[in-house]
Formats: sequence, C-alpha cells, structure tokens
Amino acid sequence: QKPAGMLQPLEIPTWKWEHITMDFVSGLPRTRKGYDSVWVVVDRLTKSAHFIPMKTTYKTPKYAELFLEQIVRLHGVPLSIVSDRDSRFTSRFWKSFQGAMGTRLKMSTSHHP
Repeated sequence: QKPAGMLQPLEIPTWKWEHITMDFVSGLPRTRKGYDSVWVVVDRLTKSAHFIPMKTTYKTPKYAELFLEQIVRLHGVPLSIVSDRDSRFTSRFWKSFQGAMGTRLKMSTSHHP
C-alpha cells in the first residue's frame, strides 16, 4: 500500500460516461421484490445517474453482471471509477473484473469524497 500523501484533485472529464462515481445507499425498507438498497452510479461530467435496486445479499459476481447490463451496455466501458473503500469495490474479483475491461479504480478518502 502506498503511503499517505497529499490529496489529489480528480481530472475534469472530457466525454460523458468516461469517468464515473459509484456508491451504495443501504438500510432502506425492503420492497415487495426484496430490494433493500440502491446502487448509485453517476457520470462525473453530466451528473446524470443510474439508480439500480439491489439486495444486500448479492455477491460480487452479481454486481459485475448488473454493471454490464445497466452501465456498460448503455454507455460503454468507463476509463475510471471513483468509489469508497467498500469491500464490494475492493474485492479481488471486482479489481480483476475492472482491470480486464481496462477501467482504472480510484478509491476516495474518508471524509473527502
């Protein structure tokens, strides 16, 4: 792991859906279909967003499947993804999946999203 350093600003995107951010909203009341959280994926240039209903019981391969269906299918493969250090985004599977697509993962710092 790299030593802590100065905060670095994110580059300004030049094309829509090349650089995205993502996070989860969890702890929501369960719906009739069993969803209890929302995966929020935001384009950093246009600020347009996808709100993907989720179940907290999903495993990482399901996130990859939904990512392909809901984001890549509609917008192409992003160049970079900024997310928090949620275990779903730091897993070996997720890193390998994104690496295979050529997407660079960037983790935000606590209290400095």
